Amino acid sequence: MSKRLLLLLFIALLVLAGCYEKSKNTTSEDEKVITEKNVSEKDDTSDAEKEESIEDLPGVPSTTEGVVNQPPGLFAGMYVEEDPWTAKMLKEMKKAPALPDNPSDEEYDQYFTYIYSLASEDFPDPQELIKKWEYAISGTPDATDDRFQFKDNYNIEIILDSSGSMNNTVNGRTQMDLAKETINNFLASVPDKANVSLRVYGHKGSGSDSDKKLSCSSIEQVYGFDTYKKEEFDQALNQFNPSGWTPIEGALKASKEAFSKYNAKNNTNLIYLVSDGIETCDGNPAEFAKTLQDSEIKPIVNVIGFNVNGEAQKQLKAVAANSDGVYTTVTSAEQLENEFNRTQEVLESWNQWKEDALYDLDGKSTDVFFDIRDFSINYDQKARAQDNRVWKIIQISTLENLITNEEEKELTKRRKGIEQLVDESLSKIESDLKNTGDKKIEEIAKEINEKYDSNVKE
Repeated sequence: MSKRLLLLLFIALLVLAGCYEKSKNTTSEDEKVITEKNVSEKDDTSDAEKEESIEDLPGVPSTTEGVVNQPPGLFAGMYVEEDPWTAKMLKEMKKAPALPDNPSDEEYDQYFTYIYSLASEDFPDPQELIKKWEYAISGTPDATDDRFQFKDNYNIEIILDSSGSMNNTVNGRTQMDLAKETINNFLASVPDKANVSLRVYGHKGSGSDSDKKLSCSSIEQVYGFDTYKKEEFDQALNQFNPSGWTPIEGALKASKEAFSKYNAKNNTNLIYLVSDGIETCDGNPAEFAKTLQDSEIKPIVNVIGFNVNGEAQKQLKAVAANSDGVYTTVTSAEQLENEFNRTQEVLESWNQWKEDALYDLDGKSTDVFFDIRDFSINYDQKARAQDNRVWKIIQISTLENLITNEEEKELTKRRKGIEQLVDESLSKIESDLKNTGDKKIEEIAKEINEKYDSNVKE
């Protein structure tokens, strides 16, 4: 693929993603909340549980932007065929205010909003794809961001969450074991001239309140900065196990301090933050992340949420956004490995550049078309899973007499409406990408300045 075409596609999607930027300080019709609690005989949940279950729910989206930016629901990513799911779903549905006799359209909308808040999926964000593409063309003339231009030295620090929740299992293995294996494989493949570092946090004490001070202060660089040496790194990797709290801000501060001797003028600095949860040590990592790009180290920041819930995802996304970094949610070791593979490819190019090998900048490409294809497949799978989840909630609620047959029909209409919007949204994204081919780069760049930059200021 020619670099001109790559840049054209890159800028085109940047324009598109600018449309999907969240408006953080505004409230739209999509952001309705359930405010009325109508309790009937078929609702045996306590008043306290009801109060907790209906506070400030995000609304059902009505636009493509709303679909892309919707928060994941309580059951996002869960398979409805699993037995435990039905019991959990029914428990949550019994917290909903029961529909009154002869419900109005607004009351149906409110009830469906509650169902959707449980079932909504975390759809892929085109803007995150853009950032990955920009990082992937590091070292080329198209990498206009100075952080992505190759420097004499490449320094990588991985910050690994070692809090107690990393003991959770995925396919019979703990998240920590999977993360350790993936990190070790990745660092074993980096060029000899790259400096690597591993920092962990929350690996001392326990999750009890009495151990909070100890655990929150347990932030340790267990390896580096140094070239990768297998025996020494294995020793560092095997000396800790997940146990305590989650001091993300403290870990970022320690990392920034450690990088201070590597200024961005002569160094490409990369931080990987791998976490499965939210800050629990009273810090504000999203706010602190703003200082990273204002510093002399100007790191490239990749934030990976490993099996995170909606609240943790929101915070980790903010860390990435405020550091001008990339956020990715992964749910398996394979997905985690794929994220590290992006850096591996960049490092191979850096090594060629470092060795003054034959390096064809004009010929370098990324898997742009494959990324678009994978984006569409991922989106479509989530769309089908979300619709199946909504359908299942409505069906089981009917069987359990939480709603009547007539109410089921009305809720199904709303389900089909959001299904259509979700499908049309994917078509719109794909169509916008395909229709940019005839535009001149200058025209697209003008659109960026008019649309994308204005959204950043909001």
